This record gives sequence, C-alpha cells and structure tokens, in this order.
Amino acid sequence: MIPALNHSGVLPPFIPEMGPQSSAAMAPYATSIVDIAKSFAHTPDRIAIFLGFLDYRAKLVKSGLTNGFQWVAGSYLEDCEKIRSRSPKDVDIVTFSHRPFGCEDQPDWVTFVQANSGLFNNPQIKIDHKCDTYFVDMGLAAEALVSRSRFWFGLFSHQRDTYLWKGILQVPLVDNDQEARALAIEGLTNA
Repeated sequence: MIPALNHSGVLPPFIPEMGPQSSAAMAPYATSIVDIAKSFAHTPDRIAIFLGFLDYRAKLVKSGLTNGFQWVAGSYLEDCEKIRSRSPKDVDIVTFSHRPFGCEDQPDWVTFVQANSGLFNNPQIKIDHKCDTYFVDMGLAAEALVSRSRFWFGLFSHQRDTYLWKGILQVPLVDNDQEARALAIEGLTNA
C-alpha cells in the first residue's frame, strides 16, 4: 500500500485516519515494486532512476541476495518537481538481507562481499544506477541490527533540509520486477 502524498508533497509518516498507534498504518509501508512503478515512475527522469533501481535489484538477486527487503526513500518518493522545482536526482535504498546460502559464516561472507564488491560500492552504484544504496546484513547480532535499523529509519524518515517527518516504503527483494520494468518502459514510450 502506498498512501497518497500529503499537503507537504511527501508520504505521510503514518495514515492520519488510523493514527500512529497502529503499526499497519505507519511507515515503512509494505508495497510492491509494481506499485512503486505505477506511483512514481511517471516522467522520463523518474523512469530512468526507476530502471536503474531495477537493474541494481537484478544484480543483488543474481548474486544470491534474495532473502530480504529494501526500504525505498528520499526525494524520489516526494513531489520533488513541485517542492524543489526539479526532478529527483536518485532514489535512496537500504537493503536488508540475509546472507546467501553458503555464506553464513563470517569468512565466507567476507569472500562473498569481496567477490561482489560492486554491490556494496555506493559511489559507483550511484553513477551506474542512480541509487544511493546502503546494506544491512540481517545476520548481525540483534542489538546491532536494531541499531542499524534505527539509524536508517531516523535518517530517511525526515527531509534533510526541513526536518519534515515523512514516510518511506518497503519492498521485497524478490518481486515482480519484470512487470514493473514493462510498466516503466511503457511510460517512457508514452512520455
């Protein structure tokens, strides 16, 4: 579910009619990659960012990072064109994933990360895919996992300049990306 943008042009941090006491009515909002395409990939700039995001997701899945989800955030989820008089420049992504099969032990995980360094190189991913990416290993100890989650949620649930509280989305790592890609390409063709 993706709630409508509020009067400030951002996703609400919670659905006002349901109140902040209901966890089902609070960000991060669980949704699908297809719904993100339908809601946010509607201009050539946004479609380019979305297609880069899909390409990055495909690389994660191909590497074996399939058991997890992503938080989607940033100006991509805002009415950036109205608020800032420009298109968004990228999409902010926090990937939460369990380690791939066979990489559960620390030495195997280190080898995996080294062999797949392109998946963890934020500056290069931003150039190649227009994604500002961060990774949280769900194999961490509970305290570290809670701390990292708190940090990323705190960072992305507010606008950087205004500190306006806003919502973010959550999408599974494995979803209907092919349909989402087709919708985005169709939108590009019709734009």
